[in-house]
Amino acid sequence: MKVHLIKQQTIENFVASHASAKRSFEFWLTGIKYADWETPNDIQQTFGTADLLGKGSNRVVFDIGGNNYRIVCHFHFGTVKVHLFVCWIGSHTEYDELCKHNEQYTVDAY
Repeated sequence: MKVHLIKQQTIENFVASHASAKRSFEFWLTGIKYADWETPNDIQQTFGTADLLGKGSNRVVFDIGGNNYRIVCHFHFGTVKVHLFVCWIGSHTEYDELCKHNEQYTVDAY
């Protein structure tokens, strides 16, 4: 199934204030555009460094730009599309702070 990215504007806003991330996020967005997923494991086939989060969260963490940035998304497999909701974007260091408090499972900044 094709991926419907929700809140691409969030990514564009992040890149506008983090110019060095632009090419990396463009590469990721291209991967999303051409992705064809049937199961959560397909996410990891498209993005080998993606981590599926547990605890029934239906969340995935993508490493962007050689692990300089992280993006947390919630996914929902619908009947005709996979809906991918941007929940959080930040640096690797900022993501580590989320993890210290187990917030990666619940953060919804956007």
